Amino acid sequence: MTQLRWLGVGDDDAVLAAAILFDTPPTPQWTSDFLAKPGHHLCVAYVDDAPAGFVSGVEMCHPDKGTEMLLYELGVDESYRRRGIGRALTEALAQRARALGCYGMWVLTDVDNDQARPTYAAAGGQEEGEQLMIGWQF
Repeated sequence: MTQLRWLGVGDDDAVLAAAILFDTPPTPQWTSDFLAKPGHHLCVAYVDDAPAGFVSGVEMCHPDKGTEMLLYELGVDESYRRRGIGRALTEALAQRARALGCYGMWVLTDVDNDQARPTYAAAGGQEEGEQLMIGWQF
């Protein structure tokens, strides 16, 4: 059975214990910083008490638009994929965004990401055309 758990201040050990789910291992300092910041959200999915996936979101507010939720990252351990965990995590973040009064939620993904696109669609997301992401590395 899959259980979703929202993490917050003081849950640093739970994030570090789920290190396998992240692109690179979370650091104690960055974990603490993320969990302490208002508007930052992290939910971990557990299967039989083992971390199976996570979703992170960041509230973004603009003077002429209000507040929206950025689905910052979604990750599901390869051994737990195709069980609806990614969809459940995405839906949980969307539900939280609605409860917080966000007017919408968005995520960027690569056009050829054949795992993420169906997951987001199954959770009610709609593709809004091709985008170009431009980044700065500091």
